Amino acid sequence: MRSLGHNGPQVSAIGLGCMRMSNITGGPQPGPDRNRESVAVIEAALEAGITLLNTGDFYGMGHNETLVAKAIRGRRDQAFLSVKCGIRRTHTGAILSMDGRPDSIKNYAAYSLQRLGVDYIDLYQPARADPSVPFEETIGAVADLIREGKVRYLGVSEINADQLRRAHATHPVSALEIEYSLASRFIEREMLPLARELGVGVVAYGVVTQGLLAGAMQGGVVDEALATSFARFRGETLRRNLEKASFLERLARSKHRTPAQLAIAWVLSRGDDIVPLVGMSRRSRLPENLGALDVAFNEDELAALDQAFAPGAIVGTRS
Repeated sequence: MRSLGHNGPQVSAIGLGCMRMSNITGGPQPGPDRNRESVAVIEAALEAGITLLNTGDFYGMGHNETLVAKAIRGRRDQAFLSVKCGIRRTHTGAILSMDGRPDSIKNYAAYSLQRLGVDYIDLYQPARADPSVPFEETIGAVADLIREGKVRYLGVSEINADQLRRAHATHPVSALEIEYSLASRFIEREMLPLARELGVGVVAYGVVTQGLLAGAMQGGVVDEALATSFARFRGETLRRNLEKASFLERLARSKHRTPAQLAIAWVLSRGDDIVPLVGMSRRSRLPENLGALDVAFNEDELAALDQAFAPGAIVGTRS
């Protein structure tokens, strides 16, 4: 277990990212068989001791929350629900805008509470800062929900240092959700030190970098949607990144572990105030991902990883 921020809530050291259980790019949602397996994944994760479930009201236009609701029925006390809100999408999945108006935030929360079938959300966070609304007003809406007992803790996601300071000054922030991995270390410059200064926990997503650090792209085979969305997975850029990622595969073999386990374990090693999110769509992946908790690095291994994956070593924009 780890604490989200100073004196914050206790959650499992690894969180379950539920996003990919839904179709987030538009089109029909997964069929009954996939849905049953997704619910079974969440149930198995809870049984294994994972408490942090990360979802968003815009993941599959509410589809994701309905899966979580089925999985936590009768076991609400085992789950710590983290919900992102505020992104408006078209029927094709394209992002229209962020809506951070206070009334909208409260409206989103009302629908999430209904879909999830719960009386309160543990961690509620605007998915981005709405540039058309003072951030203090958006955060103030979540603070109102906390006072009303509909939300327990405030989270923020994908914001900059100034916005984090402003949010924290409006209401104590428990957690910052942001990308962090061997391949994406940009938060080490400013955001991570600031989060620690303010006593804000970090929930890290993208810890295996869409499979790049899990050995899932050997031979340069990449899902077309990934290649379209992420410059780091295209052409010569992908080839260079795979060369860098091969170091992790070699180290994993020497430790009789998988690359994914090492990637997750490295994030865990960065501090007890960091909780990595791991996405899973099949129960068969759960033992491997939980195995990351048993991985230990010696000083030489950490130094070698730091050198091989120095900030900027993995090239190409994140999106």
